[in-house]
Amino acid sequence: MSKIRVSGVTIQCVQGNIADQPDMDIIVNAANAELRIGGGVAGAIYRAAGPGLEEECRPLAPIRPGDAVITGAHNLPNSHVIHCLGPVYGRDKPEAELLAACYQNALDLAEKNKLASIAFPAISSGAFGYPLESAARVAIKTVLKAAAGLSFVKHIRFVLFGRTDLDTYERLITELAGK
Repeated sequence: MSKIRVSGVTIQCVQGNIADQPDMDIIVNAANAELRIGGGVAGAIYRAAGPGLEEECRPLAPIRPGDAVITGAHNLPNSHVIHCLGPVYGRDKPEAELLAACYQNALDLAEKNKLASIAFPAISSGAFGYPLESAARVAIKTVLKAAAGLSFVKHIRFVLFGRTDLDTYERLITELAGK
């Protein structure tokens, strides 16, 4: 686990399951456009949250790449879930701008709802085919840039499923934050 502080915001990387972050106000779902249960991150979150989450999401769908919507967390130990639709690499253009919008829009929703902590998965880097290193670079740059403008969010966590993902994020945070 690595941790840095930027503009009073703790930014951290951990290896784990996004649906098991009980100390975070918000977890972020790497959603599909219809906000339905799926595989990967979305499947883990919906299974842990129970059927109420999918019911709450139904009227909010569909969403477009880069969009983010907020719901309750149902049976999860968090207060909220933010659902972001990341770009499908090679199809949704411009990929980097759409991916950055996911992170920025999620942080904006957290701020609007006066929430202090948020956990992100590696959006778009699984089934949506975004190369891990490129996706991580966009995610970290966006979070580092946003940190100075955050009033309520004081803890941002990247929750990475595999060791390779964790190593990549840790290396890039050190590189991009100049620490």
